[in-house]
Amino acid sequence: MASTDSFRARPWLESPLPTGVGGLQLAGTLENTPGIDQTAMRVLGSYALVYMLAGEGYYADASGLRRDLAAGDVVLIFPEVAHAYGPKPGKPWRHSYIVFDGPQFDLWRRGGLLDPARPVWRAEPVEFWARSLEEAVSPEDSQGPAAALRTLGRWLDTMAALLAVRDADAHNLADAGWLAESQRLLGGPAVKGWSKPQQVARAVGLSYENFRKQFAARMGVSPGQFQKRRRIDRAQSAIYHGDRTLKQLAEELEFCDVFHFSKAFKQVTGLTPSEFRRKVRGG
Repeated sequence: MASTDSFRARPWLESPLPTGVGGLQLAGTLENTPGIDQTAMRVLGSYALVYMLAGEGYYADASGLRRDLAAGDVVLIFPEVAHAYGPKPGKPWRHSYIVFDGPQFDLWRRGGLLDPARPVWRAEPVEFWARSLEEAVSPEDSQGPAAALRTLGRWLDTMAALLAVRDADAHNLADAGWLAESQRLLGGPAVKGWSKPQQVARAVGLSYENFRKQFAARMGVSPGQFQKRRRIDRAQSAIYHGDRTLKQLAEELEFCDVFHFSKAFKQVTGLTPSEFRRKVRGG
């Protein structure tokens, strides 16, 4: 096994986040763990997802499956399945982990979404998925059942996206990298502001026309429509928390003025920003 002299742990959760439909028990990153001995496999008793960030390793379980692991590999652990994973001798190892359980995940398993016969798959780019996992399960500043339920919802959404990568056919799997990176670039502001779809096309190595067609075919909306939806998602969250004026939001989201911001908001939500504020905050 690799030496544990440089073992590092960075937890994302200070305590479990339970809800009535499922909960998150543990989450974080580990570096240079000693691993689980393949001759003494562990039964965890909960679901867990392990995402390889760096290094080389192995996975084995009681069904006889044996797999080499590298950065970008996803491992899904099932409550009753004896398993082992860890670094290869002398090799570095770094991974993210999320431990979870509850009836929602049991339902997904009964429906075939969580499949013990397919516990390992790839999801790239690594930087995108590493960030997505941490953002999904990091707790909110607020506490209580509502905050826990929102965090669980983000985890379910992220997990569904990972399962979609697993279930993609070979052609779509090859596309998963540029598509995930496109969504990341379109979905939030960079240092110099929101990237235009034409800039995103160049960043993922496609001509704009090909990018627009390929993106729309896979996502069901154009890159511009996808980005508009993400901008309005941010606006809804900001209005709910009440920390910015409509003028500030229009500027932050790079609409030319409040009128165009309000028009886009209503196109997406069916409500004006003022109507949405009254609906979610009262008054």
